[in-house]
Amino acid sequence: MYSMNIDLHIHSSFSDGAFTPSELVALAVKLDVGVIAIADHDSVAGVEEASVAGDAAGIATLPAVELSVQFKEWQDVHLLGYGIDCCDEKFLQSLDGFRVHREGRNDEILGRVNDILRTEGRLPLERRKVLAFARDTIGRPHIARALLEQGYAVSVEDAFRRYLVPCNVPKSYWPIDDAIAEIHRIGGAAVLAHPTSITKDTIMLGAVISDLQLLGLDGIEVYNNMGWPLEIEFLRRTANDRGLLMTGGSDFHGIEEGLEIGRGREGIRFDSALLAPLNERIHKIRS
Repeated sequence: MYSMNIDLHIHSSFSDGAFTPSELVALAVKLDVGVIAIADHDSVAGVEEASVAGDAAGIATLPAVELSVQFKEWQDVHLLGYGIDCCDEKFLQSLDGFRVHREGRNDEILGRVNDILRTEGRLPLERRKVLAFARDTIGRPHIARALLEQGYAVSVEDAFRRYLVPCNVPKSYWPIDDAIAEIHRIGGAAVLAHPTSITKDTIMLGAVISDLQLLGLDGIEVYNNMGWPLEIEFLRRTANDRGLLMTGGSDFHGIEEGLEIGRGREGIRFDSALLAPLNERIHKIRS
C-alpha cells in the first residue's frame, strides 16, 4: 500500500465538532488526507454520512467512536473504538442512554451560563441558536460558538474560561473494562486516546497502560495533539515494547486555533503505515 496521510480521530457536529461529516470529508480532500475516522463522543450518528461522502470523494472512512470512561480514580478517560458495528442494537441502546444524560447535562450547562449572563445584564442564549451549531445534541463547543456569535466572548478559549468551565456539570462514564469488552463484542479494536491526558507522569502512565492491557486494551494513540515530542516517543516505545497497536489522530473539532485535520503536535503527519496492524487486529477480533 502506498503511503498516504490519515487521521483516525476527528469530531463532527454530531457530538461537539463544528463541521458536519460531509464537510469534514471535504476538508480531508483539501488537506490531502486519504483515510479518516469520525470518532464522535458516545455517538456513531455521523458515521453513515461520512461513509457516503467519503465514497463519493474517494476518501476511506473507518467506523469509530470515542467513549467517555472511568478507570480507578481517573474520570473522563477517552477510549476509541475502531472498526465497530455501528448498527448493533444493544450498543446503540447504551449510547442512547448516554445521549439522554448528555442532553440533560448540556441543557443544565446552558442554564448556568445564562444565569451568569443575566447577572452581567446580558440577554440569555436561546437554545435554538445554540442548536444551529449542532447536529445531534448540544455540546459545550456549540455553546461557546453561540457566545462568540453574540459578542459575549472574544474567542472560543475565552468562552470556556469565563463561562463553560465555571458552569461545568459532571459527565456519566462507562467503566473501562465494560467499554473495552463492548467494543470487542461489536467487532472493534479498543485504543486509549491521547494517553498523556490521564497523567504526564510516565511511570504512572506506564502502569496505567499495563493495567489496561490486562483488561484487553488493543492499542494507544501514540501520535496526537496533547503529547510533546518526548512524551510521544515514550508512548511509541511503550506500544512497541508491549505489542500494542499505535494510532494517530488530530482530535480535530474545528474550533481549536492552529489545529487541522491530518496533523498532530508540531505539524507531524499521521502515516498510513499505522493502518495495516489496526486492520489486522480488527479482523482477528471479528474472527
